[in-house]
Amino acid sequence: MLCEECQKRPATLHFTKIINGEKTEIHLCEQCAQEKGNFIFMNQSPSLTINNLLAGLFNVNPSFEQKQQETIQHKDLIQCTECGMTFSRFLKVGKFGCPNCYPTFHDQLTPILKRLHGGNWKHSGKIPKRAGGSLFIKKKIDILKETLQTLIEKEEFEKAAEVRDEIRMYERQLQEGDV
Repeated sequence: MLCEECQKRPATLHFTKIINGEKTEIHLCEQCAQEKGNFIFMNQSPSLTINNLLAGLFNVNPSFEQKQQETIQHKDLIQCTECGMTFSRFLKVGKFGCPNCYPTFHDQLTPILKRLHGGNWKHSGKIPKRAGGSLFIKKKIDILKETLQTLIEKEEFEKAAEVRDEIRMYERQLQEGDV
């Protein structure tokens, strides 16, 4: 398939845009895509880059524009001590400047991650099937230890004793290699 712009080179970048059920495809070669800078879709519509896509995911709904302006002023006060990145700059660029940005902007990131991940903001991961036995039990023990700590803080000692016994059973399974 040839590039739709130059009609000379093979198209290596293929874009599909679906709006209201109407599907439109664009096929470009690398050179034409680079010449355009940002990939422009459909009759001079706004350009789409990965940074714009990520920044669009982070931005608040425009109906909250007034509230957003107040929060942006507050967010500009917080700045990464390592790279100098501000949160509003992060929203424009779509990526952080250094690893220190994550703890610096933790409070601003949590609601965004909750929205993106359907309420979850902490990565729990998956367990591979081949190594799943012992890893699954270790993860189960960690969860039970957190539960045990919570029960102790609430002074629910009878339930805590049951959880403690369950932890010991799983630890014995790990030591004996029954997994």
